[in-house]
Amino acid sequence: MKLAEALQERADLNRKIDDLKRRIGRNILVQEGEAPAEDPNALLSELDASIDRLASLMTAINRTNGRTRVNGMTLTELIAKKDALNLRISAYRDAVYTASENTSRARGTEIRVKALLSAAELQKQADALSADLRKLDNLLQETNWKTELK
Repeated sequence: MKLAEALQERADLNRKIDDLKRRIGRNILVQEGEAPAEDPNALLSELDASIDRLASLMTAINRTNGRTRVNGMTLTELIAKKDALNLRISAYRDAVYTASENTSRARGTEIRVKALLSAAELQKQADALSADLRKLDNLLQETNWKTELK
């Protein structure tokens, strides 16, 4: 199995586990004399099996990410770099928004507010970081499809 396939299965399992939890909640209580729409014991068994599979997959994914190297870095390091880029881009975009705000004054005697950072320069930096993020994400995706799960 390729790493990318394991990541897709992990996402599917997370959705399935959420769905099973909701279904258990909807079927655990019934009015006396009534039957539930689904057997909560069967749902609970399916939930346990799904969680066990998820734990196994997560272990294999983490092992693979820690052992696979690309451009001198492990996949774990590249993922951390991607997360940091996302955080930085978000902060720069927030700063662009704030620096772009125009405060209106009703009279010329009111306090004038000005940005201490250039919105245009911040936007330029955010765009450059976004390009770096796209390249990194493409590298991760390519690697995920070429790497066998360990």
